[in-house]
Amino acid sequence: MRTDPASCLPDDLDHALLIGRVWRPAPVDGPAVVVVRGGQVFDITRTVPTTADLFDRADAVQIARDAQGEALGPVAALIEASFASSSDQAAHAGPRLLAPCDVQAIKACGVTFAVSLLERVIEEQAGGDAAKALEVRRTITELIGTDLAKIKPGSDAAMKLKAELERRGAWSQYMEVGIGPDAEVFSKSQPMSAVGLGADVGLYPTSVWNNPEPEIVLAVNSAGAIVGATLGNDVNLRDIEGRSALLLGKAKDNNGSCAIGPFVRLFDERFTLDTVRAASLSLRIEGTDEFVLEGVSHMREISRDPADLVAQTCGAHHQYPDGFMLFLGTMFSPIKDRDATGAGFTHHLGDVVTIATPLLGALVNTVQLSTEITPWTFGVRALYQSLAKRGLL
Repeated sequence: MRTDPASCLPDDLDHALLIGRVWRPAPVDGPAVVVVRGGQVFDITRTVPTTADLFDRADAVQIARDAQGEALGPVAALIEASFASSSDQAAHAGPRLLAPCDVQAIKACGVTFAVSLLERVIEEQAGGDAAKALEVRRTITELIGTDLAKIKPGSDAAMKLKAELERRGAWSQYMEVGIGPDAEVFSKSQPMSAVGLGADVGLYPTSVWNNPEPEIVLAVNSAGAIVGATLGNDVNLRDIEGRSALLLGKAKDNNGSCAIGPFVRLFDERFTLDTVRAASLSLRIEGTDEFVLEGVSHMREISRDPADLVAQTCGAHHQYPDGFMLFLGTMFSPIKDRDATGAGFTHHLGDVVTIATPLLGALVNTVQLSTEITPWTFGVRALYQSLAKRGLL
């Protein structure tokens, strides 16, 4: 996998407050919190041992701008190193980008766009069988149309639509969270388990119908304040989840099923939640079979405001003392035929997935089996042992 490092960085790099995490080899032999300034990377772990600590600080923006740190070299070189193959043990042992979150919970919202709502209903009706998707898609579209984007979830109009769909026998659990008052919020993966830029993402070995999900991911601190944003790939196993919603946990949380990065961009006077609301994400899938698929997801078409999704995730009903990362959902469900007419899209091993937006850069990962990629072994206990060993706690 070869990617121009500049394409992975925001267009306005000189103005962006970028926070990330880097694996540092011996003698450090552990993760470091870093900031990018003037194209250079600085280790600020002695000021903030985790990104969760930084995001909780009222002066997080000031720290990103001014905190002293050890210079680690150009960010372009770090990105290059992060694209080294995980099978190259020498390269894998060197400095490389990690996911920019650490002890935060990793949460995700589903069915937040009308298009993805339709695809979820199709998955359910097809029972996880990709071969049946084309027929089901045609039937569902004729029945309910594609104007769901105009329906505000929980509104009187939404409830009238729900009643009509129930009358027609077309109601679905996905419709409930798509146009009902309560958003779908689930645990995507465990703290410390997300992979970063250049890493392999993993498919559960039995899945034969799956796709990437390009999403913006919000960084939320322990007080429930949204402090920044980054990019994410919520790898989706359509066949497993489509067979039963009770398989959601298995379909969503496996080795390498969650990619986040390359950096969290902190909110400041130039980059705000309104910037996120106006963003468009591009997706490009490039296969070893020369298959190419491209698409765009527009945040302006989201059915629930990002602030509402955060409020439904945390508050008096649920606290996150270490903060959380929140995937906002996607409108992009690829349906372009790949292997057979009418079968739609599914990944092949070796696919390179690029998720990008100008003010956040690009997240690039390669698709492999979750059983074949690097096992996840460095968890929260290992993190705190590493920090204690370095005298950072």
